[in-house]
Amino acid sequence: MDQKLVQTQVQKQLQVQRLSQQQMLQVRLLEMPLTELEESVNAELDDNPALEASSSEDAMADSGFESIEEEREEMSEEEQNEHDDREEALENALENIGRDDRMPESYGYTDNDNNADYEEVVYGDTVSFYDKLKEQMGETVLTDRQQDIMEYIIGSLDDDGLLRKDLESISDELAVYHNIDADTEEIEQVLRLLQAFDPAGIGARSLQECLRLQVERRAESPVKAAMLRLIDGYFDEFTKKHWHKIQIGMHLTDAWLHLLQDEIRKLNPKPGASLGETEGRNIQQITPDFIVDTSDDGVISFSLNRGNIPELKVSPSFSEMVDTYRNNKEGMTRQAKEALLYAKEKVEKAQGFIEAVKQRRHTLYITMKAIIEWQRKFFLDGDEADLKPMILKDIADKTGLDISTISRVSNVKYAQTKWGTFPLRFFFTDSYTTDSGEELSTRKIKLVLKEIIGKENKTKPYSDDALSLLMKAKGFPVARRTIAKYREQLGIPVARLRR
Repeated sequence: MDQKLVQTQVQKQLQVQRLSQQQMLQVRLLEMPLTELEESVNAELDDNPALEASSSEDAMADSGFESIEEEREEMSEEEQNEHDDREEALENALENIGRDDRMPESYGYTDNDNNADYEEVVYGDTVSFYDKLKEQMGETVLTDRQQDIMEYIIGSLDDDGLLRKDLESISDELAVYHNIDADTEEIEQVLRLLQAFDPAGIGARSLQECLRLQVERRAESPVKAAMLRLIDGYFDEFTKKHWHKIQIGMHLTDAWLHLLQDEIRKLNPKPGASLGETEGRNIQQITPDFIVDTSDDGVISFSLNRGNIPELKVSPSFSEMVDTYRNNKEGMTRQAKEALLYAKEKVEKAQGFIEAVKQRRHTLYITMKAIIEWQRKFFLDGDEADLKPMILKDIADKTGLDISTISRVSNVKYAQTKWGTFPLRFFFTDSYTTDSGEELSTRKIKLVLKEIIGKENKTKPYSDDALSLLMKAKGFPVARRTIAKYREQLGIPVARLRR
């Protein structure tokens, strides 16, 4: 029997939910990180003449940079930015001296002004500093053995360009992994060659050595001699900012003390930052959307970073134009009607954009408030193990927002805290339910698992069964299959490959 294709028209009534243009605008703005929102606001200001920015002559009044600006009128803008970056990085480095000399990952802030310009943390370009240092290796006369040793040292540098691994460990690792029997004295000779590379301070083993290497490259002068004397003889006072003791000990006049302070602040405590990241990734600028402050008495407060976004308003001239035309509709010419429609369209668009920006701020505010309330213990002590199980649905239920809205808020947004700058996704962690019904944070389980494996005897590493028993003894009754899954997620190989 032949089959025929027949087209028929059928009338159906369907209920379809569509987003209005205003809702689509709100969704689009909600997904944007702060820097992208700034660009969108500026583009809208250029495009819509009915949208204006409120004038603010004192926008930078509380940014903390006015006194510096007054002292540096002679500098170019680029030089000022570089000077400010280095000065603030040095201040942060000094504050962290007691914490294994690591440079901080985020800059400080002032939360008494929501409109303050917060510093952007800029990481390297697509070429890693590993590659750039190897280029300089090619321009240096080295034996094959020295090249192998130097290449390993470069691979051992931290992201800031400092070497925090001791030379004995490097000697052992070279013997085990590369069959190179080099003592610490030979490694130090190669390290000295590396420390002659650019930028000055690369390969230093401490902040003190990093600063000294930079000063040593300067031309001989009384200022250089004074800086070396300060770094060598008064570094402890320097880290504690006891400038009065330094002035007395070095017999400095006020003018000399100020000169020494200015010159020291020009030094770069993170020389590797100017060469990019060791891993060769291109990490974009990170500007925190939230500034969370935890006081010593346990009070947690936060604010939204407004960045460079001005207060927006509808142009009074356009509003008056619309009102005038509306009150004189009778006898209106065609040209006047076209002008009315144009002005009305632009005013409505401006009002919609202003409302969308306000809605974005409100949504971000209530979402961050809920996250802080849920993860309060982490914000108090900064211990990752204290992160409670929390999924998107938990915050959606707490705020009354849709899960998709929480997901958009959490995407590409960052919070600057006392303990560092974190993506909002960091605060979300799944839960693991034990046989007894107890809910445990998978993040905490992974941290304990990683700690156990890190302390195991490398000649007899634990099997997954043994790890399961050890985890149970620590209060984490996790099955062997779950141990294997979390171990793989942590990038830790099986026992036979950990020997």
